[in-house]
Amino acid sequence: MDTEEKSRRWSLVVPLKPLALAKSRLAGAFPAPQRQRLALAFAQDTVAAALACGAVRDVVVVTDDGAAAVVLRALGARVVPDRPAAGLNAALAYGAETVRARRPGAPVAALNADLPALRPAELGRVLAVAGRFPRAFLADAADIGTTFLSAAPGIELRPAFGGASRLRHLSSGAVEIRLGGVGSVRRDVDTADDLREALALGVGPCTADRRTAAG
Repeated sequence: MDTEEKSRRWSLVVPLKPLALAKSRLAGAFPAPQRQRLALAFAQDTVAAALACGAVRDVVVVTDDGAAAVVLRALGARVVPDRPAAGLNAALAYGAETVRARRPGAPVAALNADLPALRPAELGRVLAVAGRFPRAFLADAADIGTTFLSAAPGIELRPAFGGASRLRHLSSGAVEIRLGGVGSVRRDVDTADDLREALALGVGPCTADRRTAAG
């Protein structure tokens, strides 16, 4: 792969809140220690699949969780602390800034940390379409939130994740990616029903191990 081709590959920013605070909407289905283990497993499978995608150069995880940082760094991610400590979107903007500090011309994308069924090939298809636009996003499986937001070289990411973020990203001028066959990139996990749907798609090994252990 030549230098120019490498420069066109994507840097992904993955935010991960401290595990003790993660996946509160799974509280009715799992006790706190198990929710923490599942949140880490989701992130492990997400990061591993992203790094296995040929269009991805690197993954930057923004987190203040020390235990998660050790595990995700071992997978090959670059981990940076959440220095803004001002919520999800501030963490994503900071992660994008750290990427651009090293690679000013990098295409950057934000990716949820809770995509345990993520397929590298499907992510590659999303990135290929995203690369045609200054900013683009992919809605979640419910068509309410967002699992992916991209910014071309020289373009500010301007993340607006959380809740009904699909409409916010649309109104910000980002192009919505409408693409079939990329369900694994849209299937984030917040609830027990979400997890069942992810399991039906086929989750990565870390989530599968944790779910099996849970019984």
